[in-house]
Amino acid sequence: MPHQQFADCIKACFDCAEACNHCAASCLQEQDVKTMARCIALDIDCAEICQLAAAAMSRASECAKVICSACAEVCEACGEECARHQMEHCQACARACRMCANECRKMAQAA
Repeated sequence: MPHQQFADCIKACFDCAEACNHCAASCLQEQDVKTMARCIALDIDCAEICQLAAAAMSRASECAKVICSACAEVCEACGEECARHQMEHCQACARACRMCANECRKMAQAA
């Protein structure tokens, strides 16, 4: 199965999507939601592209390399934004984003 070589990246993408979805939902519960608007928007974008990247790798799509490159960029932006906030859900999301960005870059270079 060709997708097995990308198992670590697929897992990182799913973990990141989960963390981003949790972060977005948690940010919506914060006292001052307006200050979390960019975080929420990036969480949503990041979760979506992570799911797309995992699916592309799983089916050995010829577009997987370019999708993973884009995913790494979105994860980097989301991780930087989340890292600015002290809430644990944002910090956990930032860690997941950094991990996913690293795995996606490795995948894109190896593919």
